[in-house]
Amino acid sequence: MRSANRRQRPRGFRAALLMGAGLGAVACAETGDDPPGSGNVSGTGDAWEVPRTPEGHPDLQGEWTNGTMTPLQRPEGEGLVLTAEQVAIREGRRQEHIDERNAPSDPDREAPPVGGDGSTGAAGGVGGYNYFWIDAGDRVAVYNGEPRSSLLTYPEDGRIPELTAEGQRRRLQAYGRFGGAFDNPENRPIGERCILSFGSNAGPPMLPNYFYNNNYTIVQTPDHIMILTEMVHDVRIIRMGEPKPISGAVRPWFGESWGRWEGDTLVVRTTKLNPDQMAAYVYLFGPGSEKMTVTERFTRADEHTINYEFTVEDADTFTDSWGGEVPFTRLGGQIYEYACHEGNYALSNVLSGARAQERAAAGASGG
Repeated sequence: MRSANRRQRPRGFRAALLMGAGLGAVACAETGDDPPGSGNVSGTGDAWEVPRTPEGHPDLQGEWTNGTMTPLQRPEGEGLVLTAEQVAIREGRRQEHIDERNAPSDPDREAPPVGGDGSTGAAGGVGGYNYFWIDAGDRVAVYNGEPRSSLLTYPEDGRIPELTAEGQRRRLQAYGRFGGAFDNPENRPIGERCILSFGSNAGPPMLPNYFYNNNYTIVQTPDHIMILTEMVHDVRIIRMGEPKPISGAVRPWFGESWGRWEGDTLVVRTTKLNPDQMAAYVYLFGPGSEKMTVTERFTRADEHTINYEFTVEDADTFTDSWGGEVPFTRLGGQIYEYACHEGNYALSNVLSGARAQERAAAGASGG
């Protein structure tokens, strides 16, 4: 369920931010000028230097966003890098869609039909959030100056590898759990139950949800890295140093993450992901097995960008490893609390409504 306490923010704020980080980066790559907000002064010869903590490591702290319109998987037949014309067409169509959805509602429109109009998603059949609240990403992802057609970069076709026979079996099992009759709260998806972020926002891997709240706060100490995900206010803790594995029977949310520095890159290896979390990934890339390992790399690219790379390895689920690259852009604003089921009675209403339907059906059949 989406937040009943969603923070209010003009769409222009994010649009301007991503414009500077997206097309601005393309223009700067072509002209040699520094991106807006990079901290460099064009023509002065001043070079940006990586900010560092007192321990000498790159400082990753602050607020970041990975919101983008670039899909996870690449459309078949496309190359990885888009032309300027392709970027303009995609972003132009996206803006037209946003403008259309943001048009004022007709105050004289008829009420929706009883039972809803059959639509799904944010509309919810009878109307839900209007588009003011949606912040799905309106710019193409630009990574190292390249506008990308997909976030996935490996395999070379930008597509998630085929599932193994075991992966297919587990996928059907997960669909049966989350896609069948919702007879109890445990069968509702964990994102809807406000246990974890929607999609794979918190990760690993940390991916945009193409809806809203693709924002993060990073706090860094010599021994730990904390990543707060705005969506469902998830908090992920990465321990630094030589791994000291937890008990094999313990599988926490977000798994067990250990980090180390390779030069100026933070490398994080995560194992022991929670089975319920991996089952919920069925809608994204097929439910992972207990052997799934995710390796992430965080590198400061410039004043306003962290280059995020990830690799997923799971031979029990996928016929090959796969991974990608996602730009994290400086947010330039504060992240507020995301209130989910606090004061939100949607889940109890969904379940009580289903029980009422069952009673009505039993009465009609004489049961």
